[in-house]
Amino acid sequence: MPALCRSCLHAFDSGPRCPACRSPRVIAHHELFDLSIAHMDCDAFYASVEKRDDPSLRDKPVIVGGGRRGVVTTACYIARIKGVRSAMPMFKALELCPEATVVRGRMDVYVGVSKQIRAMMEELTPVVEPLSLDEAFMDLTGTERLHHAPPAVMLARLTKRMEEELGITGSIGLSHNKFLAKVASDLDKPRGFSVIGKAETMAFLRDRPVRMIWGVGAVAEGALEKAGIRTFGDLLRWEKADLHARFGASGDRLWHLARGEDYRRVERNAPVKSVSNETTFHEDTGDADILDGHIWRLSEKVSDRLKARDQAGRVVTLKVKRSDFTILTRRLSLRDPTQIADRIYRTARGLFDTVADRAPFRLIGVGVSEIGPSGNADASGDLLDPGAASRAGAERAADAIRDRFGPDAIIKGRSLR
Repeated sequence: MPALCRSCLHAFDSGPRCPACRSPRVIAHHELFDLSIAHMDCDAFYASVEKRDDPSLRDKPVIVGGGRRGVVTTACYIARIKGVRSAMPMFKALELCPEATVVRGRMDVYVGVSKQIRAMMEELTPVVEPLSLDEAFMDLTGTERLHHAPPAVMLARLTKRMEEELGITGSIGLSHNKFLAKVASDLDKPRGFSVIGKAETMAFLRDRPVRMIWGVGAVAEGALEKAGIRTFGDLLRWEKADLHARFGASGDRLWHLARGEDYRRVERNAPVKSVSNETTFHEDTGDADILDGHIWRLSEKVSDRLKARDQAGRVVTLKVKRSDFTILTRRLSLRDPTQIADRIYRTARGLFDTVADRAPFRLIGVGVSEIGPSGNADASGDLLDPGAASRAGAERAADAIRDRFGPDAIIKGRSLR
């Protein structure tokens, strides 16, 4: 059986240890050197960056996120052992892991590291489809002649280089389509490398839970369970027409995925449809000052992500969740696209005024959609707000100062609310 040492990149016949360096970090599979669709997912990315930059945190549980009223952005694997998960309310995370160190996120730093990883990926193949700052699909079909090595070797070299040069670890999933590559990357984290071959696809999936499907959350899982569908094997018993009648277009997708079929191509320039951020409160609140501070911070995070991608959006959306879990959304289309935090904030704040009387709220979110290049962003200004242009100029000057002196060099007073 073909095998590869992930420590020294030596290829050999299957064995428990590498014959060249004796490392046990060996991946072996019958189709190891025949597959070319990969998914790379950094391991607890934000927390890993924080541990890299502060070695005193290396052996401690680390949670990246807001204060006790916020949510967990990510948690290191030590904290995950205690049950801490992304999107968990911070108070709950600290109940599970009271000894954890909580670190506020540094989006500008994470964006910088993400760009370095992306550059490494693009040295392997021009067909890279980012899903977020810390994960991406890659299609390495036809690259063996260029690199004089099969895709599996190049992927192992990528994660080795990430660890040695950037201090960041990642897990690889390698298969024959995007769906299975993403499934594979979750099988052996952290520092994993998993393969799902064509010949084993049906046997691999049959007894797995349908929640493995990307996009099947708690609500979708509940709907499938009501139909008696808990595993891929359960899905296989349904006719395509019956799944479509029950679940619409999603039913067609489920029918194909149950058979391990995914015909989507890895798209280098897959469009980003929206950028958003939200926070959940420990206690429901209707305090206008507290909510205003959250709207600003969320707007700033959305703005940072748009600027990092050189993008802008035309539609601003505000989302709130009431204490009875009712979700309210309000959106407004702008005259031209924006990436300016001040403009996003002022638009979202105006939208909030239309729902403020429905407080208290347990969640608030801000998003921007209809995303495109930033070239014509904020071109026409705001005739009803003569100060908008000067505030935008001040914001870009503040961005330049933060780039040079760090993210805390300038902090707006409203962000401290």
